[in-house]
Amino acid sequence: MRLAILTQYYPPEIGAPQARLSGLARLLSASGHEVVVLTAMPNYPTGKIHPGYGGLFRRERLDGVTVVRSAIYPTQSASMVRRLANYFSFVASSFFAGLRTGSFDYLMVESPPLFLGITGILLARLKGARLIFNVSDLWPDSAARLGLISRSGLAFRLSAALEKLCYRSAWLVTGQTAGIVATIAERFPGTPLYHLSNGVDTSVFSPERATGAARAALGAPGERCVAVYAGLHGLAQGLDQVVQALSILASRGLGGDPGLDVVFIGDGPQKASLMESVPPAIARFIRFLPPRPNAEIPALLAAADVILVPLRGNFRDAAPSKLYEAFASGRAVMAVSDGEAAEMVHRVGGGLSVDPGDVDALAGALARLRDEPALRAELGTGGRRGAESLYDRRALVGAFAAEIARRSPPKQQ
Repeated sequence: MRLAILTQYYPPEIGAPQARLSGLARLLSASGHEVVVLTAMPNYPTGKIHPGYGGLFRRERLDGVTVVRSAIYPTQSASMVRRLANYFSFVASSFFAGLRTGSFDYLMVESPPLFLGITGILLARLKGARLIFNVSDLWPDSAARLGLISRSGLAFRLSAALEKLCYRSAWLVTGQTAGIVATIAERFPGTPLYHLSNGVDTSVFSPERATGAARAALGAPGERCVAVYAGLHGLAQGLDQVVQALSILASRGLGGDPGLDVVFIGDGPQKASLMESVPPAIARFIRFLPPRPNAEIPALLAAADVILVPLRGNFRDAAPSKLYEAFASGRAVMAVSDGEAAEMVHRVGGGLSVDPGDVDALAGALARLRDEPALRAELGTGGRRGAESLYDRRALVGAFAAEIARRSPPKQQ
């Protein structure tokens, strides 16, 4: 088949959608399919165009995949006006980039941002392509849960109308989690749906990736228990819960020592405020590292003792990509979730989970993982086994390609 993937985020940017979609594109291309990615000039998460990029359009090859980039208004600002300028500048430029690109049988649109559905609908109709609308987060519902917009406001009503239009226009709607698929099925009966689960390259993320150099990069002595978070520092992650739990452990520890070090790797709109919120008494037990290249993350995760996968409340349908990577790394997971992420952790026996907002329970669970290395090893083994049997990206992508072929063979030329 000939597949175009429309996404605002793609390598060399680092992040969850970048890794997931580039893995999908690479594996489909390696299987003989023709794949082109329509994406923005790389600018995430710094809000600045990466060196070597710029202009209106650029075409390149990455890992056997044709990547067509178009202009975007870059920003890291939380200002609604600037965020909308960021989204809609790419909505417009990607439309013209798509017109300049050859024909394709299928157009897969990544949402969020939901606004990209406008470009997807127009391009699919003009190109005569089947629209696959991939939902990795339920917007505008998630925006309302985060308090970014009001459910009674005009912004929510307009976004909800666009969401409905995207689902009705799609040949197939894919959801990243079972909860997302179930919610769409309930709200929009008759929508053609497929659960396109996130996955992980189990040959890249592996416990064997651990090295002394990676452990040293975490900045903790070998005998210390180290909990690592790697990813976006945003509102949805609720990383302040980890800081609060560490404060509780420190208050119970000898000489104010929680017996545990926490390392935050990455960047995002909440990083500065998170750093400012760390009490001086525990500052020496928390380290903030800048974003690391994708190639370095597997070793850093494998060098940890515990991998943190926290979420703020009201995200029951979320299953962050870092959860799959944690499983594959063979390290105990400490999840903060009362939804699908927690269910996955218990299903594979890969870690512990507590409800969002319950920092006392989080402190207790971290203390247990700190004090029981045998338990950490058992949970790590369970997670690795689950990653290999349930979440191997190669198998998931193969099943997705087969599903597309089953639903409708590629168009005859």
